[in-house]
This record gives sequence, C-alpha cells and structure tokens, in this order.
Amino acid sequence: MDISTFPGGELIGKGLRDLDSGIVSNESLLVMIGAARLRAIGLDVGEKLTDHPERNLYERLVESDGDGAHSSYNALIRRLVSFERAAECASR
Repeated sequence: MDISTFPGGELIGKGLRDLDSGIVSNESLLVMIGAARLRAIGLDVGEKLTDHPERNLYERLVESDGDGAHSSYNALIRRLVSFERAAECASR
C-alpha cells in the first residue's frame, strides 16, 4: 500500500520513520495516537516512545504555536482520521 497517496500520508510516513528511529516528533506522536487503527489496516507501527502521546503532542504544539495549539492539535487529528478512513477503504 502506497500511503503517500492518502490524505495525510506524508505525516504518517514521517511518523512511522521517526518512530522506527526512536525520534519523538509531532508526526511520531500522531502515529502513536492512531496506532491501533493503523495496525488494523496493516501498517507496521513500532513501539510507543511515550505513555501519553496525546498530551505530549499538545505540549509540543503549545511550545511552537502558543495560543494556536488547540487548533493545530485538532487539525493534526483530523488529518490522522482522514488518513485512517482512506486507508481502511483502500484495504477492503
């Protein structure tokens, strides 16, 4: 499955690579948040780097985006869900 063709595929691809390399990034935290659904569609999601990826992602966004962190967080989650839905449809 070429994940780059799905909405948000670039985020998920980077997140998977970062997770495999042990790098905590916004993208790897996003992959950890969606790990269960991503595994269900056949992606090889590595081990968690943190027990609280949602909180860690939000805290990172507060540092970079300040008052815009909530909007940025919601936008990333929407991209994750769009990716998951597209990939689920393609895998049927």
